[in-house]
Amino acid sequence: MKIEFTKMQGCGNDYVYIDGSTQKIPQEEKPDFVRKMSDRHFGIGGDGVIFINPSQEADFEMEMYNADGSRAQMCGNGIRCVAKFVYDRHLTDQTEITVVSAGSVKRLKLYVADGHVERVRVNMGRPILKAAEIPVLSDEEQVLDWPVFVADRQWRMSCVSMGNPHAVVLAEDVASLPLTEIGPKFENHPMFPERVNTEFIRVIDRSTLELRVWERGSGETLACGTGCCAAVAACVLNGLTERSVTVHVLGGELQIEWDENTGEIFMTGPAETVFEGQVEWL
Repeated sequence: MKIEFTKMQGCGNDYVYIDGSTQKIPQEEKPDFVRKMSDRHFGIGGDGVIFINPSQEADFEMEMYNADGSRAQMCGNGIRCVAKFVYDRHLTDQTEITVVSAGSVKRLKLYVADGHVERVRVNMGRPILKAAEIPVLSDEEQVLDWPVFVADRQWRMSCVSMGNPHAVVLAEDVASLPLTEIGPKFENHPMFPERVNTEFIRVIDRSTLELRVWERGSGETLACGTGCCAAVAACVLNGLTERSVTVHVLGGELQIEWDENTGEIFMTGPAETVFEGQVEWL
């Protein structure tokens, strides 16, 4: 069976996109399909696979999987590419759409040039700060600027959920961190019953951050939209930055704004198509 796919990326956070309305893969086969397609040597290569499906709750559904075949709740870079996919392929002619992922509906504004989406602004909703809802195991109601011992040293960590769990960790020099050693130890730390995405951040000034990320189920990626949102929320709550911040990631930069009145976080960034093709599956 031939499956048509589109490879897309947002700030280097790359996924394989499948139109779920026309390309039917049995649900029980999807984890294996995702692992094969995500493999950068034997498959298409990517941080995971996203199926774009019809929805009764929103204009479209984003069914997202990490590279290891596990389901994920949300991806900020991925959802921007969903917007580009549906507009550029004339599945919608609207420049404001809704997309649901794991039961959470997001509102997106599309910035179009010459008939194609170039950038997308996403209302990512309000950050979740209660430890039990993130989830993180702690006697504290919120885990902010909390000491944690990982990889033979103590770190300062703040925990936030943007629909998926994040540990935001301060670092003096993020560029030289051995993430392949440290990242898995955070991801699988017993404090996190559902594992965790970890953002290692350096505050450049009150409106600029540098960030590297280790994503559960995918490893280090070039960007993480929800992680950038979580990082800004953590920095604001710890008095480190203003509410409007440019976050520099390995794959580019994202603009993050935390609205003081509504409590909602907005993320703006690029979405690009890399290539299209067909792949054999079973």
